[in-house]
Amino acid sequence: MIVTLHAGAPVATTDAIVAAARAAGCDSRTFDDGHGGTVVGIVGTVSVSEYPGISSVLEKHRPYMLASREGRPYAPTVVKVGGVRIGGGRPVVIGGPCVIEGREALLEAALATKAAGADILRGGAFKPRTSPYAFQGLGEEGLQYLAEAREATGLPVVTEAMEPDHIPLVAHYADMIQIGARNMANFPLLRRVGQANTPVLLKRGFSATIEEWLMSAEYILAHGNPDVVLCERGIRGFDTTTRFTLDLTAVPLVKELSHLPIIVDPSHGTGRRSLVARMALAGLAAGADGLIIEAHPDPDSAQCDAAQTITPAELASIIESGRILHAALLGGTGENEREHVSSSVTLHA
Repeated sequence: MIVTLHAGAPVATTDAIVAAARAAGCDSRTFDDGHGGTVVGIVGTVSVSEYPGISSVLEKHRPYMLASREGRPYAPTVVKVGGVRIGGGRPVVIGGPCVIEGREALLEAALATKAAGADILRGGAFKPRTSPYAFQGLGEEGLQYLAEAREATGLPVVTEAMEPDHIPLVAHYADMIQIGARNMANFPLLRRVGQANTPVLLKRGFSATIEEWLMSAEYILAHGNPDVVLCERGIRGFDTTTRFTLDLTAVPLVKELSHLPIIVDPSHGTGRRSLVARMALAGLAAGADGLIIEAHPDPDSAQCDAAQTITPAELASIIESGRILHAALLGGTGENEREHVSSSVTLHA
């Protein structure tokens, strides 16, 4: 159940509800409702009618109470990555190579990505590959190059962690930790990243339902990390003409169901560089809070995902068109929702 308290509700009410949940053997979480009030999520049902300051009680609820829109009904969450804000404003663009190939190659790509107008730099130091013989990344050496690229460009950086033991290492170098599609349901990894004080980019598994995806986000939120950005990156369908099927329906649907920001990956979602630009703009038209796009100075020579990688010049064109589209979509509607930077979730045993 979800209990929402008024902004001026006594602190004693929150404490009493948490105590009642504990006495009933129910786990609970408290978090900000985005409007100055407090929300108490309870795994179970307890009587709260006698407490002052309660504005609403929702007894039956979805299993992802922390990730749900009802948990923060007044404003979407805004996740800060370095100095970049994702959600509730101008769409953010994350760009760069799929994999870190070497120091000089990454620096060249990073500078080109910065010049194209991207907000965040991406690059894989650890790469999950379908074939055990494919290039798996440079590991910590790649992370060091990524941190150097951040210093050279001023762009925050995001990279993937594949194992729970990777989390402290990746968090040391990166501004955001990516959980890839293959690891969306790696629950030990989700628990560990939930304990990190680093924003998380959670990609949808290519055979995952929306509810399964949001439940994975719930794992991260429930373990204390409120800074989660969802990423729609395409799902597996019957047609092999494209690598995956980019599910743009997920964008407005997730915004109905959750307060978390969502971005779109048209690179993996299509697998074809000729389709990236149009699907990127389609994602923004659907309401995405940003894009993540694979870009490389020489896409055909990229060691990973060359077929879906675009040039920095093409990335710049997408960014320019995307900002024009965003401004056009705002015309006549305005940005009425207040922004809310996510705050820490308090855990109660």
